Amino acid sequence: MSEPADVRTAAQPPQGPAGERRRSKVAIVGAGAVGSTLAYACLLRGASREVVLFDRNPEKVEAQALDIAHGIAFTPMGTVDGSDDIAICTDADVVVVTAGAKQKPGQSRRELAGATIGIMRELIPRLTAVAPDATYIMVANPVDAVTYASLAISGLPESRFFGSGTVLDSSRLRYLVAQECGVAVQNVHAYIAGEHGDSELPLWTSAMIGAVPLLEWGARSGGGALDEATRNRIADEVVTSAYRIIAGKGATNYAIGLAVVRIIEAVLRDEHLVLSVSSRLDDYLGISDTCLSVPSIVGKSGVNRQLVPVVSDHELSGLQSSAEEVRSITRQFGF
Repeated sequence: MSEPADVRTAAQPPQGPAGERRRSKVAIVGAGAVGSTLAYACLLRGASREVVLFDRNPEKVEAQALDIAHGIAFTPMGTVDGSDDIAICTDADVVVVTAGAKQKPGQSRRELAGATIGIMRELIPRLTAVAPDATYIMVANPVDAVTYASLAISGLPESRFFGSGTVLDSSRLRYLVAQECGVAVQNVHAYIAGEHGDSELPLWTSAMIGAVPLLEWGARSGGGALDEATRNRIADEVVTSAYRIIAGKGATNYAIGLAVVRIIEAVLRDEHLVLSVSSRLDDYLGISDTCLSVPSIVGKSGVNRQLVPVVSDHELSGLQSSAEEVRSITRQFGF
């Protein structure tokens, strides 16, 4: 019996020989809160026809996959499987790495980076051996330093190896601006740039609400202005909201799952979507030799190019400081 047509006609699955359709495959490394939620989101949205989970804990990874599989009847068509054998990732179109060191009480961010980079030294070569043609998306934190080090370990083209960066942070920013201004979040066009961490910053100068520059919102809309105090409060909440969520339930997983599945869709469908992913910069506003999040065009080849927005002197200084923070971490561990 022939395979039924995919109900998500907007999707454009990868092409096989002579242009024939083949199943798209997403491999997720790590079956913890983020990895399992991402697998669930992939199946729920129909992002990929095949989703696999790889984790060193066989009972956990198999249980996570089975729990999701039991709901396949209520999703667009797809399959999900889990294993502690890395061969399950073979020939994946996209590999997402959520696994990393678990931060211990009192452990600094720099120490966490060292532990996670240590894991990547062993993990990345094993992954690239079974999925050499995949696009790699790093999610493990601290994502910018880990992405830079892992890219060097992988030997893959820079365009096909990048981090989730501040895609989630930008979504948080848009949500808060929308709440403040009384508009749909989809009509807020604003980005968080820099490190995914405490040194990240909103690019207010280039932000828009519909067709109105955000910094001119009050004067042009008849509504309340987003004055400096309000903008500072929003920026602070973007940075600290993750800490509040983690304090309340132990992890952030739903929003990051949705953010990463959107990146996956942009790659598999060749959407040329502008996302604030973390990739290696080369003379970007004078910044080189580090991974930072900046607005970038994402498609089937990964990061097609990085866009350079209008920035203020203060924003440029913030980006430079953020770059030096990430660079100091990677240098400490030999990258």
